[in-house]
Amino acid sequence: MEIGLATLGNGCFWCTEAIFKGLVGVMEVTSGYSGGTTINPDYTSVCTGQTGHAECLQIKYDPTKISFEQLLEVFWATHDPTTLNRQGNDIGTQYRSVIFYHNELQKEIAHEYVAQLTNSKKFSNPIVTVIEPINVFYSAENYHQDYFSQHQNESYCQFVVRPKVEKFRKEFKSSLTEK
Repeated sequence: MEIGLATLGNGCFWCTEAIFKGLVGVMEVTSGYSGGTTINPDYTSVCTGQTGHAECLQIKYDPTKISFEQLLEVFWATHDPTTLNRQGNDIGTQYRSVIFYHNELQKEIAHEYVAQLTNSKKFSNPIVTVIEPINVFYSAENYHQDYFSQHQNESYCQFVVRPKVEKFRKEFKSSLTEK
């Protein structure tokens, strides 16, 4: 079986991991860091904004069940791609909107999607999402993996993550697994 790989940054990975994990065809979601210059970054260093890395997700998926385009549809719908280096109260380059493409086809699809969104005027402000080649992806520390499902009762999850996940589940109900 062919396995697809997508690497996307759309804000805090605690919020976005829970969203992508629920999609039919998504096999694995790993929270991590990419796009910077520091080798083997950790959460503390990435949070300083000095490493150049973005919090992102690496998504393994079955392309016979979900396409890269469908992953991008979820990507665009679950964050604000018009705010530079910010998602909600999370501010800094580590929260930038970014698509790390793995091949020329992903690059082309991402650029075409930006053009479609721009032409449709879906967003009132310009899209600032960066589209760049994947260099290295570093997995985040173990305590960041599957964060929402393990910390649902913590205040950040209650007030920030849960509303995003619930909105996503309502809007993408037909694309969800039964998990």
